[in-house]
Amino acid sequence: MTEIQTETRTLTGWGRTAPTTAKVVSTGDVDEIARAVRTAGQRGVIARGLGRSYGDSSQNAGGLVIDMTALDKIHAINVDEAVVEADSGVSLDTLVRRLLPYGLWVPVLPGTRQVTVGGAIAADVHGGNHHTQGSFCNHVLSMDLLTANGEIQRLTQDDQLFWATAGGMGLTGVVLRATIRLKRVETSYFLADVEQTQNFDELLERLQDNDDQYTYSKSWFDSLTTGERMGRGTLLRGWPAKLEDLPKKLRKDPLKFDAPQLLTAPDIFPNWCLNKLTAKIINEAYYRMGATRFGSVQNITQFFHPLDLVGEWNRGYGSNGFLQYQFVVPFGQEPFLRATMEKISSSGHISCLNVLKRFGKGNAGHISFPEPGWTLAVDIPIKPGLHRLCDELDEMVLGAGGRLYLAKESRTRAETIEKMYPRIDEWRKIRASVDPEGVFVSDQSRRLAL
Repeated sequence: MTEIQTETRTLTGWGRTAPTTAKVVSTGDVDEIARAVRTAGQRGVIARGLGRSYGDSSQNAGGLVIDMTALDKIHAINVDEAVVEADSGVSLDTLVRRLLPYGLWVPVLPGTRQVTVGGAIAADVHGGNHHTQGSFCNHVLSMDLLTANGEIQRLTQDDQLFWATAGGMGLTGVVLRATIRLKRVETSYFLADVEQTQNFDELLERLQDNDDQYTYSKSWFDSLTTGERMGRGTLLRGWPAKLEDLPKKLRKDPLKFDAPQLLTAPDIFPNWCLNKLTAKIINEAYYRMGATRFGSVQNITQFFHPLDLVGEWNRGYGSNGFLQYQFVVPFGQEPFLRATMEKISSSGHISCLNVLKRFGKGNAGHISFPEPGWTLAVDIPIKPGLHRLCDELDEMVLGAGGRLYLAKESRTRAETIEKMYPRIDEWRKIRASVDPEGVFVSDQSRRLAL
């Protein structure tokens, strides 16, 4: 039998921190993937998609990593049933492009389309419609999972292993294929209501006031402005546009994939590029762009993925990289949200990408992140003192009954995650039943004793 071809590569997450080196297998041959799993060796194996988890969840120092992007076929689109069957290496960007001509839409999109189907399942990603549609795995009808013994199991939502895999960060096996229930749309555009708020209290009030009437909802806030305008923000909420909602020029091709990318960021930015001055300029510009208007028609990039306008935008933080801190806390913890914002604002650390939104009901995933409440995410450049700040935030989140998102997490402690996820031992038992030798492992799983 021929030796499996590998390439030694140094990998990071999207935050570009904690690089480690592994042997990488890239193949679209399912038999070869199964053979790689069976022969992974002492350091184990983990699957990797497009590398959009922010931390080290798809890295495996000294071990094997399977690059799933070569497994990228769409096997069937059932227009009548609104269902697609696709390999796990297919990106959500590819799905959107292929499905729109049929008037079909991916039910849940996170903050970027550059995520694979397998990655979306492993992180059980959520979007601006969680309060109305739940997370990605709510819409997965079945998945084919390659387990540690090299066998393939077809799982449905009736299986415990399905829900252990949903949000399980790739540690139950390799997702090979999934069947996904889709949404029907008349156009590729969205009707958006944009509202400016003068401070953080007004932002929270508006989000609590009438959020449920919108299919999609998210908000940005300014973490640098102080005084009466502290936490000023912008709400972006809306629905899929119908044909009658479009101006005449867009009705000629209402299902056009209208999602431009302007450029790719070069890898030249110094670590000091994002400082208090540049951050204030960015925040002021973003706030001004969010002037209040109702019923505006927006394309996919405008409404969902403004960051996708610039490819490799993470390079803008410099070679030191950045950390995304995202948590969810129950409803009723609004004073905690303000305290968190004040702590970050007064810490000397800078964040421009600050997102606040509401989650709806969680699903049966044992360690899936979303649960009813508020989720807040901030992106902060790496510099001295950041880990201390995050440790303090961890304690605050724990005290508020919240938890961190494993797909964004890159530095916390095992005991913290243990306290945040009450069903983690139940998940571990299911994982151990299909992988008793711990074949599937990542840098994150070692660090957090998952």
